[in-house]
Amino acid sequence: MKRILVTLLAAICINAVNAQQQNISKTWVADLGNGTYRNPVLDADYSDPDAVRVGDKFYMIASSFDAVPGLPILESTDLVNWKLIGHALKRQPPFEHFSKTQHGNGVWAPAIRYHNNEFYIYYPDPDFGIYLTKAKNILGPWTDPVLVEGGKGLIDPCPLWDEDGKVYLTHGYAGSRAGIKSVLVVKRMNAAGDKTIEEGKIVFDGHEQDPTLEGPKFYKRNGYYYIFAPAGGVATGWQLVLRSKNVYGPYERKVVMDQGKSPINGPHQGAWVTTPNGEDWFLHFQDKEAYGRVVHLQPMKWINNWPVIGIDKDGDGIGEPVLTYKKPSVAKASAIFTPAESDEFNGTDLGLQWQWQANPVATWSFLNPSKGSLRLYTAKIPDSAKNLWDVPNILMQKFPTEEFTATTKLSFTANPKLENEKVGLTIYGLSYAYLAVKSKKDGLYLVYSVCKSADKGKAESEKQLVKLDGKDVYLRVKVGKGAKCEFSYSKDGITFTSIDDVFEATPGKWIGAKVGLFAVRDQQTNDSGYADFDWFRVGK
Repeated sequence: MKRILVTLLAAICINAVNAQQQNISKTWVADLGNGTYRNPVLDADYSDPDAVRVGDKFYMIASSFDAVPGLPILESTDLVNWKLIGHALKRQPPFEHFSKTQHGNGVWAPAIRYHNNEFYIYYPDPDFGIYLTKAKNILGPWTDPVLVEGGKGLIDPCPLWDEDGKVYLTHGYAGSRAGIKSVLVVKRMNAAGDKTIEEGKIVFDGHEQDPTLEGPKFYKRNGYYYIFAPAGGVATGWQLVLRSKNVYGPYERKVVMDQGKSPINGPHQGAWVTTPNGEDWFLHFQDKEAYGRVVHLQPMKWINNWPVIGIDKDGDGIGEPVLTYKKPSVAKASAIFTPAESDEFNGTDLGLQWQWQANPVATWSFLNPSKGSLRLYTAKIPDSAKNLWDVPNILMQKFPTEEFTATTKLSFTANPKLENEKVGLTIYGLSYAYLAVKSKKDGLYLVYSVCKSADKGKAESEKQLVKLDGKDVYLRVKVGKGAKCEFSYSKDGITFTSIDDVFEATPGKWIGAKVGLFAVRDQQTNDSGYADFDWFRVGK
């Protein structure tokens, strides 16, 4: 009996270790395992990060644009090891508007705060205004978004609850919608924080020294109001901090971090957080073109009531980013975590890493736990679509780092009444490429397609590779330095045949390139074909 119990306990421990190892990326881990970390702490496109600490846990959110579910939520106890735990926006309003692809629109830079035992997330939609969603538990349920202020071009909101009970909001403007940019405003909200009650005042104009001033985050410390804001442009900018004893200014200006002599371009826009023992840290992004905006962690200290972010090597009061550094000091060491990448499709829910191109429809997909597979039904491409750029039912996730391999096993059951159904694996951005199984009158064929400048309505170029002798095939893409992508396929999962082409991934609209799965058709009938994806695995 004892032997049986020991065997069972050993099996449970092994399974627990295996489960934890499955949650650890095979491609990028920031925790170096020796009390130090390397940047970026998230080498994936979690753009416009904001964070808050509640107790001994940190919660980070990011912009998500038109991807659904939106507003990803990540959790950490040490600011280095992060796991993706949910999304605050299950569907994006207005629902009809976001039933179609809306590249670059939707959720721009959000802010998260904890007030009165509730989480508050303010997010901007540059076409509709500033929204608020709340939850008592970080895992939800999150309230339906309410419009705090309607209008075009209102972006990057952040609230502040003052000691006297007054509630304020700061935000910027998108020049593309508002006709003005590089200025920040502060305005009052009602006590509930769900409506603005005044037009507000411009508190800082960045036109002369700080062009493209945006993304403000509002804090108060030692009697000063602080606005942390990025300036200078996404890929080339610097981190600005403004301070004043009066909420409406005038605000003093100081650059507190720039690239300096580091290789980290445009280090800015993010969140100041303090650990339970009083250490100050700053999370920000770096733009890496096709890889999107990745997240870095910098030490931060206060000197004469001004923050210095990163390391000030030359003593000029302006920090520059670190590549490696000692991990934040916390009471209990964190296990190593990374956001999910691979998915065995064994449960009733998709992995949290997956997002659709628009508000999803129930008939796009079906998880079959008894078979451990994801079924994607072919959906008709919209009549107005010139290529996949305008197709909503593409299931995708972020690039996990600069170099990785993604492989999937699928079985395609075509609708015998149709031709030209396609299911496959894609690398997707302003230009895209994919490897797919295509149905024809005489059977299934493997095809490779590339579409350059898809966002401009250009047509795909398709190359027929080989006729398949069955339904099953393995598809793979290997992404290398410089976002160079090489596709390959296999009939047995062991020997892969490479496609004679190297596709260079491109960014999407305000986002990095993505990797994903799709199932489409160009005709309407009373039923669809479908592909059963057994698994999707990300490795080196």
